[in-house]
Amino acid sequence: MQSWRRKSLWLAMSASWLLVLLGVFPLLRLAVPSRPRAGTSQGWPRWLDAELLQSFSQPAEFPEDGPQPPRAPGGGSCTWEACFDASKCRGGGLKVFVYPATGPVSETHRRILASIEGSRYHTFSAAEACLLLLLSPDTPAGQCTPVPLQWDGGRNHLVLGLHPAPCPRPFQLGQAMVAQARPTVDTFRAGFDVALPLLPEAHPLRGGAPGQLRQHSPHPGMALLALAEERGGWHTAGTNSSACPWDGHCEQDHGPKQTHPGATLPNATFCLIPGRSSDALHFLQALQAGCIPVLLSPRWELPFSEVIDWTKAAIVADERLSLQVLTALQEMPLTRVLALRQQTQFLWDAYFSTVEKVIHTTLEIIQDRISGASAHPSLLWNSPPGALLALPTFSTSPSDFPFYHLQQGSRPLGKFSALIWVEAPGQLPVKLIQAMAGSQHCAQILVLWSSEKPPPPRLPETAVPLTVIDGPRKVSGRFFPYSAINTDAILSLDAHSSLSTSEVDFAFVVWQSFPERMVGFLTWNHFWDEARGSWGYTAERANEFSMVLTSAAFYHRHLGVQVSGRSSSLPPRTASTRWWQGLATCPSCPLASVWTQCSSRTQCLCCVRSTAAWRSPRRDRLYCPPSAWGG
Repeated sequence: MQSWRRKSLWLAMSASWLLVLLGVFPLLRLAVPSRPRAGTSQGWPRWLDAELLQSFSQPAEFPEDGPQPPRAPGGGSCTWEACFDASKCRGGGLKVFVYPATGPVSETHRRILASIEGSRYHTFSAAEACLLLLLSPDTPAGQCTPVPLQWDGGRNHLVLGLHPAPCPRPFQLGQAMVAQARPTVDTFRAGFDVALPLLPEAHPLRGGAPGQLRQHSPHPGMALLALAEERGGWHTAGTNSSACPWDGHCEQDHGPKQTHPGATLPNATFCLIPGRSSDALHFLQALQAGCIPVLLSPRWELPFSEVIDWTKAAIVADERLSLQVLTALQEMPLTRVLALRQQTQFLWDAYFSTVEKVIHTTLEIIQDRISGASAHPSLLWNSPPGALLALPTFSTSPSDFPFYHLQQGSRPLGKFSALIWVEAPGQLPVKLIQAMAGSQHCAQILVLWSSEKPPPPRLPETAVPLTVIDGPRKVSGRFFPYSAINTDAILSLDAHSSLSTSEVDFAFVVWQSFPERMVGFLTWNHFWDEARGSWGYTAERANEFSMVLTSAAFYHRHLGVQVSGRSSSLPPRTASTRWWQGLATCPSCPLASVWTQCSSRTQCLCCVRSTAAWRSPRRDRLYCPPSAWGG
């Protein structure tokens, strides 16, 4: 009897150990990654989403920018320090010269050339350029044109091509950088080459379509998937649907919806994009639609990956783990989904919506390499409004810009500078100066003298410094970044402005809560004039407004730098006969107080009875007698 019990106990223990061993070995295979072979890179696996690991580790244990997988050495041994002579750019900064085309030029190349010539880095002299740019021609394979005479082994050259296989061929590149659409991690030289998006032929040069997240909002509680087709269309289905479009057999099912090539991106939350070469265009479509890209291939080098943190806008997965990926997408918190979708809209609007933005982003990346420690920090690249609007000549510290106070939980400190613009007849606004000097937030008063008459020899005594600056004889001169301005906040005023001290103090406190906006007192509305085929604006009182006039408004000095930089590069515009001419000198016109100067005496168009009247072909106009015209 005892022997039978011993045998039963021994069998039970043996079975228990066998079950333990059978369960432990598979777990070890999942938990412990295999040891990489010598000489090979280990770029996978990568976490699908760090949010799924919060219950196992603290967020502080993860670096701010996730570690990038090591690059294979197949792309060459060139690095920025070894193959680019940055000393040539130290004198005048980055200057880019574009080689002239030797053959037929496509429309895409015309857009690229126009974008480069419109940047602040372009030069027409190859002697003063420190970067020579060669546009890769759209030629069939094996028909690349010879390299330029100044090639010099490709040193300080950039070969730019919007196709996966640009010219010159890889064996001809030498020390040249390559800005290429959809490079692979095997040939991409990190920190030296630049990854570009694959742009469609009809991609606009400027303007561009905004993001479509508002139009493409999924139903509450319904997460949708879209799978990119090789032919260019999309398949859509819910994550809980039995006809999920993962395996590509959705054409046999009636549940999912199929779109056709060229159709608008369907309303989807996640866009599954395989690693085929034809799927590169789907990536931009997903960004524009606010659809979170789920990349199913580890071989892609994402566009501008050197500066853009794609972990905030996209998900990298493995199509061999389809069930695990679907489960992770279903369990993703809604707050994380919203953050990813919002980031896709920001990246699309900031860097990818036009050819000009793509080209300017490429040049800014190279400029950041030259600048080194003084380059744009990651926060400027990955937070609205983006690095293209954060001029490095202004500052490279996020605290100096008006866009990042809300993210950092701070507000602009200090006081404001009152900038009073004085033109003809050149009288000093003493009452306005006294009202500004009485403000507890006013640091200084600057009078921008734009009149032909000399300024008065004596200035009124004030409690704050009062300075007269000789300004240019044009309106845009009030936005010039004068060195005398030592505050972030600027109160722009006209000489005829009438504000009290309490009004100024209240407006400044409001501006401190919204430093990225313009806070003012005078508002106008804009409207589309169908008869003229252009935009117009009116001072009629309405329930809403769309414009804040700079004749009495607070703004951040960075906005002044932006406006002055853009206006200086624009050609001068000649005023023609318009409906507003003569308003300033007509005493019976209700808009006369708004205008400060009359550009024509042919007729005095006094009043507009309604905005609708100006939209119609027949406009009601009140003509003032010649005696009403001013001198």
